[in-house]
Amino acid sequence: MTRLRALVALVALTVVGGLAAVIPSTAASAAACSASWQASAVYWGDAQVSHNGRNYRAKWWTQAEAPPGTTGVWEDLGACGGGTTPPPTGGTCNHPNWAAGTWYAAGAIVRYTNGLYYVAEHDNPGYDPIVSTWYWEPYTCGGQPPTTPPPTDPGGFVVTEAQFNQMFPGRNSFYTYSGLVAALSAYPAFAKSGSATVQRQEAAAFLANVHHETGGLVHVVEQNTANYPHYCDPGQPYGCPAGQAAYYGRGPIQLSWNFNYNAAGNALNLPLLTNPWLVQTDAAVAWKTGIWYWMTQNGPGTMTAHNAMVGGAGFGETIRSINGSIECNGGNPAQVQSRVTKYQQFVGILGVSAGANLYC
Repeated sequence: MTRLRALVALVALTVVGGLAAVIPSTAASAAACSASWQASAVYWGDAQVSHNGRNYRAKWWTQAEAPPGTTGVWEDLGACGGGTTPPPTGGTCNHPNWAAGTWYAAGAIVRYTNGLYYVAEHDNPGYDPIVSTWYWEPYTCGGQPPTTPPPTDPGGFVVTEAQFNQMFPGRNSFYTYSGLVAALSAYPAFAKSGSATVQRQEAAAFLANVHHETGGLVHVVEQNTANYPHYCDPGQPYGCPAGQAAYYGRGPIQLSWNFNYNAAGNALNLPLLTNPWLVQTDAAVAWKTGIWYWMTQNGPGTMTAHNAMVGGAGFGETIRSINGSIECNGGNPAQVQSRVTKYQQFVGILGVSAGANLYC
C-alpha cells in the first residue's frame, strides 16, 4: 500500500511538469519582510526595513530617505515576502528614469526610483524629486494617483539628511550630518525662530555661507599655512597659550584668531583657547563654533547673521556679518554673488523663497 501511494505521487509530479518541485524552492528562497520603512523614523547603521516588496539595510544613520534612496545609505537585500520588484505603474507612461546631475527643464517628466512619476515645476540640475519639492511635484500618469512626499522636517532639524547630502555631495567626511544635528543643542533658537519659511531660510543662509567658506565643506582647516602665525593677538591678557601659529581658520565658518577661540570656548564651555585643535578633530565642536559665530557675532556688520534672517534684514546682511569689510559695498562682487547663488539653490531645495535684500 505504501509503495502504491509513492507511485501515485510520482505520477502527479510528472503530470504537472515539475511545477510542484519549483514552488517549494521559490517559497524557501523568499525572505520575510522586515518592518515597513517609515519616513519619520530614525534608522541607525545595520537597521533593516522593507519597502515596496524589498528588504533594505541602513549603512549609517538616516531619516526620511525612502529606500532605495539616492545617497547610498540603503543596501538592497533583495525581494521579500514572495515579491519581486514593484509592479509597473502601467498605463501609457514611458518617461525616462530620473538621473541625478541631469539638467531638467520645467515640464520634464521622470520616473523616480520609487516607481512613481514627477514633473519639473522649475528648471533644475537634477535635484531629487522627493527632496526638492519646490522644483518637482508628483505627476499622475497612467491612472497612478499622486503621492505625498515625505515631510521636510520629521521632528528635528529643518534640513533632512537627504537634503544635506544634496547640498554637499562632495563634502569632506569630517563634516557629518550627525555632528551638525548634535551641535544644534548649543543654540536652540537657530533655525527654530519665526515662521516655517523663515526657519528654512535661515538654515539655507547658514549653509550657503558655510559652503562658500569651505569650498562645499571640503576644507576643514585654512589652506594657506603662511597665514597661521598671523592669528595671534598678543595684546590679549590670555595671550596665545596653544602657540603663535595655533589659531588658524578651522571648521565650517573657518574660526580664526585667539580672541575668537577664547570667546567661543567660553560660550560653549570648551577649552578652545588651550586646545584649538578640537575644532578640526570633533565634528560636533566644529559645527558648534560655526553656529556660535552665526548666533552671537556681528563681525564687520551691525547685527548677527541670525538676527538678519529672523528680523527680515535679508541674506545680504549675513554676508556683511561674516566678511562684509572685504566683500560688501562693491569690495568683491564675485564673492558676494557666489554666496547668493548658493543661497538661492539651497532655499530651492528646502522649498521656500529666497526673500528680499540678497546683496550687501
